[in-house]
Amino acid sequence: MDSVIWVVILGAGLAGFVQGLSGFGFGLVAVSVWAWVLEPRLAAALAVFGALTGQLIAAAAVRRAFDPRLLGPFVLGGLCGLPLGVLLLPHLDMLWFRTLLGTLLVLWCPAMLMARHLPRITRGGVLADAAVGLGGGVLAGLGGFTGTLPTLWGTLRGFDKHALRTVVQNFNLAMLLAAMAAYLATGMVTRDMLPHFAVVAPALLLPALLGTRVYNGLGETRFRQIVLGLLTVSGLALLASSLPRLLTGLAAPRL
Repeated sequence: MDSVIWVVILGAGLAGFVQGLSGFGFGLVAVSVWAWVLEPRLAAALAVFGALTGQLIAAAAVRRAFDPRLLGPFVLGGLCGLPLGVLLLPHLDMLWFRTLLGTLLVLWCPAMLMARHLPRITRGGVLADAAVGLGGGVLAGLGGFTGTLPTLWGTLRGFDKHALRTVVQNFNLAMLLAAMAAYLATGMVTRDMLPHFAVVAPALLLPALLGTRVYNGLGETRFRQIVLGLLTVSGLALLASSLPRLLTGLAAPRL
């Protein structure tokens, strides 16, 4: 089997487990692995497809009732931001994007993880939630990074384990459905990508189910620690895959 396919399988399996465990993170984990061998547009399309597949599995395995008043602002904001992300994707320098996103996660998440008492944000109301949803929608259009901002925001809002899972899981599902539809409508998904799609879905199935089983046994504090730890590791992996190439490009002589 082609070595690239093995990398695709590895990334899908790791990302499927993380998404089943935390309710988000497929795009972050998968792209940090796939960035070494796949070109950015293929990695983005596979990340959205894989995240959507994993989210459907997780939603079936971890059913949570949701409050439309809580979820609504996130989804409405996300639907406004997603077209912008889809439009930006063909023109964005993904090395810079991954470097900046990885830097944010590596700086911010450990600070939250080490804080004994996280600051709880109570101001802003639905407008602040919608703004976070907007940013999450842009990231969804850029490659399935849907849950990052809502997860950080929900943690600072003081959502408990189940409320955070409910918001992030349902927000991700809505954004990923819309992102996949947009990718298909704009021709970003091409026929030559289909063999990779056929590999991603079965590769993530069992890891995603295993992740949901682990989630059900976690307490509040441990769940928060794992979520922030996963975000930190994802940020480090993004930097590892993008920063050396970026520095090499900056150091190369220009003719």
